[in-house]
Amino acid sequence: MESNSAVIQYHVIINSPRTSTGSVRYAQEIGIELSKQTLTNATDFIWTLLQLNKETERKGVQEISLIIEDMEGVAYTDDNEIHFSTKYVANYSEDLKSEVIGILYHEMTHIWQWNGNGKTPGGLIEGIADLVRLKANYAPSHWVQPGQGERWDQGYDVTSRFLDYCNDLRDGFGADLNKKMRSDYKVEYFVELLGKPVHQLWNEYKAKHTR
Repeated sequence: MESNSAVIQYHVIINSPRTSTGSVRYAQEIGIELSKQTLTNATDFIWTLLQLNKETERKGVQEISLIIEDMEGVAYTDDNEIHFSTKYVANYSEDLKSEVIGILYHEMTHIWQWNGNGKTPGGLIEGIADLVRLKANYAPSHWVQPGQGERWDQGYDVTSRFLDYCNDLRDGFGADLNKKMRSDYKVEYFVELLGKPVHQLWNEYKAKHTR
């Protein structure tokens, strides 16, 4: 696989008062160098997990920016920019390093994953991003346990646990599903890949964890 360091430029911008609690804590516990290394590692991991082995299989992204700023919420991705909240950093009470790395893996997935030209449900998009975080061993303690949740496309940790189950049924399922969503999305992709409708798979997943 072509090394990402040869083709991608990463920028980390602290766009928040450097004296603010969140900025000071980010600088002390994370810093710019670890941020850049995490973005690099995340790209490599995502390319491997989603089997984006060739340049033609990936988006033509050349630069990615991580912007640390004073905002509400946690983080979001807009095109090739990841925005991260210093307010969240200031108030986070557990292992900040692991949490930030996990969130960056999630957000980097949004940059590289396919979304069916906007047709893929948001819950599935977020679930794939959290699947990457899960597979990278950065799932936080507050996530739901396997089998929990109300719907397969509920999103985030619920959907990631379900997709992990699907991945156990077919090695590389997550990668195959992502590739199918390069230009379109159909719920029938689950049948094509696993031989069963998604709602049947969800019911079987739930049943497995309620025995």
